[in-house]
Amino acid sequence: MDILSSDYFRRQSISEEAMDAVSGMDQPGSMLAVYWLESDFGQEGGALSETEMLSARKRWERAKGWGTYLSGCQAIWDDLQYFPVAESTDNSRLSVSFEDSWMFDRSYGGERGHEGTDIMPSVNKRGIFPVVSMTDGVVENKGWLELGGYRLGIRGPHGAYFYYAHLDSYADIKEGDEVKAGQLLGFMGDTGYGTKEGTKGKFPVHLHMGIYLYENNEEISINPYPALRYVEKRKIRGDFG
Repeated sequence: MDILSSDYFRRQSISEEAMDAVSGMDQPGSMLAVYWLESDFGQEGGALSETEMLSARKRWERAKGWGTYLSGCQAIWDDLQYFPVAESTDNSRLSVSFEDSWMFDRSYGGERGHEGTDIMPSVNKRGIFPVVSMTDGVVENKGWLELGGYRLGIRGPHGAYFYYAHLDSYADIKEGDEVKAGQLLGFMGDTGYGTKEGTKGKFPVHLHMGIYLYENNEEISINPYPALRYVEKRKIRGDFG
C-alpha cells in the first residue's frame, strides 16, 4: 500500500459529506484513512457511518503498508488546531480568502505545479495580517528562499512539515524553538521570487501554505486546501489593522 506519493492521495479529495463528518473531530486522520480507501480517494461515495468505518478499518488493517499509510494521514490531519491567519476583532474589512489551486501552473524558475494553497488578504498591504502556527511543533527552517521569500518550516508532532512562505517579517522565533498551535510566527507579506534576500513586490501580498511528508527519503507535497477548510472556522482573534 505504497500510496502516499500517488497523485490521488496527494490531492486529498474530500466530499462535502465527509468534510462535515470530520469537522468536529480532534483527530480525523484515522477516519479519513479509511474513507479514502473506501471511496477511491474521494471519487465515489460519501461519509461512512461509525459502524461502517470500524468494519472497513478491520479489513484494511490487514493490508501491507497500512501502518505507514495511516501514519501519513494522521501526520497531516491530527495535529491541526488553527487556521494560519488570525482574524481581526478591530476591523471587519480585514478578511482572507483561498481556493483550491493545487498544481495550478507556475512559471517563475521554470514551469511547475503549485504545491500549496495561497491565502489572499482583502487588503493588499504587507505586514498587516498575523500568521500563526496551525499546529504544535518545532521550527525546523527559518530564512530566505528564492521562491518562498522569508519562510518558516515547522515539524508537527506526528511528523508532517508545515511550510509558511512569503512572510514580511518574523516573530521572535528561531530554528529549534518549540511552538504552540496559534502562536504568532510573523506577518503576511510579498517576499520572494528573487535571488537577492529581501526581494518584495513581485506578486500580491499573500501567505503560501504548504504541507509535506517525508517517506523513504522522498519529499511528498500534499494539497493543503482540505486541511485549511477543516480549520477555517478555528481562527485566533485579535486587534490589528
